[in-house]
Amino acid sequence: MAGADGTADAADTSAEAPSRDTADAADAAEPDSTADAADSATETQVVTEATETAEATDTADTPEATEAPAATDTPGATDPTAAPHAPAAENPPKPDWRTRRPTAARNLSWAATALSVLVVLVALQLPATVDQLRLSAFLRLPAEAIVAAVVLLAMPRRPRVITAAGMGVFLGALTVVNLLDMGYVEFLGRHFNVMVDWVLLSDAQSYLTDSIGTLGSLATTLGVIVLVLLLLVGTGLATVRLSNLLARHNASATKASLIAGTVWITCMSLGLTNFGGAPLASNHATAIVEAHVQRVGDTIRDEAVFRKLAKNDVFAKTPPGQLVPDLRGKDVIFTFIESYGRSAIEDPIMSPGVDRTLADQTQALTAAGFAAKSGWLTSATYGGSSWLGHSTFLSGLWISTQQRYRTLVDSNRLTLPEVFRRTGDYRVIGVMPGVQKSWPEAKFYGLEKNYAAKDLGYKGPKFSWSTMPDQYTLDAYQRLEHGKKQAKPLMSEIILTSSHQPWAPLPKTVPQDQLGDGSVFNAIQKAGKDPKDVLYDATKAKEEYGKSIQYSVTSLINWLTKYGTDNTVLVFLGDHQPMARVSGSEASRDVPVSIVAKDPKMLAKVSDWNWTDGLRPAHDAPVWKMSAFRDKFLTAYGSTPHP
Repeated sequence: MAGADGTADAADTSAEAPSRDTADAADAAEPDSTADAADSATETQVVTEATETAEATDTADTPEATEAPAATDTPGATDPTAAPHAPAAENPPKPDWRTRRPTAARNLSWAATALSVLVVLVALQLPATVDQLRLSAFLRLPAEAIVAAVVLLAMPRRPRVITAAGMGVFLGALTVVNLLDMGYVEFLGRHFNVMVDWVLLSDAQSYLTDSIGTLGSLATTLGVIVLVLLLLVGTGLATVRLSNLLARHNASATKASLIAGTVWITCMSLGLTNFGGAPLASNHATAIVEAHVQRVGDTIRDEAVFRKLAKNDVFAKTPPGQLVPDLRGKDVIFTFIESYGRSAIEDPIMSPGVDRTLADQTQALTAAGFAAKSGWLTSATYGGSSWLGHSTFLSGLWISTQQRYRTLVDSNRLTLPEVFRRTGDYRVIGVMPGVQKSWPEAKFYGLEKNYAAKDLGYKGPKFSWSTMPDQYTLDAYQRLEHGKKQAKPLMSEIILTSSHQPWAPLPKTVPQDQLGDGSVFNAIQKAGKDPKDVLYDATKAKEEYGKSIQYSVTSLINWLTKYGTDNTVLVFLGDHQPMARVSGSEASRDVPVSIVAKDPKMLAKVSDWNWTDGLRPAHDAPVWKMSAFRDKFLTAYGSTPHP
C-alpha cells in the first residue's frame, strides 16, 4: 500500500540519516493517516509506526542521538544519499545559584522582604525621645504606609520605582533627625532644630575628641557617617523592594490597602489602643515632620521678634556717669562654674558632698571677713551650650537658641562687661580657658583683653574637655591681671571648666607653691578615671559630677580668701544644669547664684532680693529667669534707665 511504502521510506531515511527533520516522516505518513482507521488494521499499524518514527527523529536532535547511529556504521562505509549532520546545539547558559538552590533563594527572598517591612515600620514609628522607646510604640498601623501603598499601586513601573526610592531616602533622613532629636533631648533638654542646630555637631565632635581622644573621635565620626549612609540607602532599597512586591500582586495589594485603610479609620474613630496604651491608628511620621516644620517656622518668626527685643534696651542710652555708680572703685568679677545646677545641691547622691563643701567654704569666707547671699536663676539652656547661659546672664535677654545667639552678637545690645567699659573707669578682661579658637564675640561683649587657653601659660595635661584645672586658671588670672598694679579697677569675666562633663578624670587641689606651669597635674590626670567608665553609668556620673563641683567651688573660694580685698565683689553662678543622666529627666533648669563681698554695703544693696545668707541658697529662695539678672543688678547698684 502507498501508506506502508511511505512509512517504510521514512523509517529507512531515519535509520540512514537520524538528523533529518521529523517533518519528512510526518509528511510521508499523512496521506493515509487521515483515512478512516476502521477501513484497515494495517493502516492503524502504519500510523503507529509513523508516530514512533517521528519521536525517534525528535530524539535524534540531541548530541547523544546523533552519535548513536554512527556507531552502527561499517567502518569506512559511506552513504552518498545520507543527509549531512545538523550543527551541534549551542551550550545552554549555566544555571545560577537560585536555580541550584531554590529553597535557599526562596528563604532569602522572604527574609529580605521581612527585613524591608521591619525597616520601613521602624522608620515610620521611631520616637523622638529615649523614654518613648518601647515595643508598643512600634506595634501600630501607620497611615503613611497605607497612603504610600495606594499611591505606588497607581503608578507605572519607572515613576513607581523613582517615587519609592525617594520615599525611602526621606524615611532614612527622618530617622537620622529622630536620632538627633533623642540626643538633644537627652543631653540638652530640648529638641533638635533642623534650621539652626547643625552647627553644633562640630562642637559635639570636638567634645568627643577631648573625651575619648582623637582616634576614638575619628572612629565614632566615621561610624556615624556609615550609619547615616546605611540608613539612607537601606530605607531606599527597602521601599523599592516593597513597591515591586505590590506591583507583582496588584489585585491582592489593592484589596489589602483598602482593608488596612478601613481598619485604620475604625481604630481612629473608636480610639483603640494597643497593650502599651499607644493608639493603634498612627500618623507618627507625619506628626514628626509637622513638628519640625513648626519649629522652623517658629524660628523664622522668633528671629524677627527677637531683633526688636534686642533693640529695646532700657539702659541703651544711659550716660556713662549713671552706670553702676555704686560699684566705682570695686574689682567686680563675674564667674561661671560649668554645669553648676540645682541638682548638685538637692540630689540625694550629690548633695551631701556639695552641701558640706558649701558649708565649709561659707565658714572660710566668714573667717576671711567676707559675706555672701545666694539665690536661684533659671538658665536658658540645659545640659550644654554654655554660651547660651553666659549670653543670657550678661545681656538680659533670653538666649535659648543658636539663632538668638547669632542675632544677639550681631546687635548693639548692652552687656554687663560693656556697661563697665562704657564708664571709662574699668579695665575689662575675660579669662576663658575653654576658648581654643578665635573668638570674635569678645568685641561684642566689650572685653578689652581676653585670655584664651593658649594665653594662660599652661603646660600640663587636659582633663577630658577641660583644658586646665580651675585652680591653675585662677592662679593665671592672679599672675597676669589681678596681682598686678592696675591704673583702673578690674571687671573680669572668668569661666571655670573643671566641672564640664564627662567628669573624668578630675583634677585635685595641689599646694599653691607647686602649681608652676601645670606640669604637676600630669600624675593626677594619669591616675584619674576613664571617661567611658563614668559617663555611661548614671550613679558614677552623679558621684564624679558632685566631686567636680566641690573642686570648682573650693578652688574659687580658696583664691578669693587668699587674694580678695575689701574692694572685691564676686558674682558666681552655674551656667546650666548637667545633662539628664545626672540631673534627672524631670529636673528644673535652675542654677545657684551668689554675691560675695567684704564691704557690707555691697550686700546691703541687694537686701530686698530676699536671697539666702551664705553660699547655699535655700530651697524656697527666690527664682528669677537668668535674663532678669542684668537689669536687677544694674538697678541695685545705682544705674539709671534711659531707653
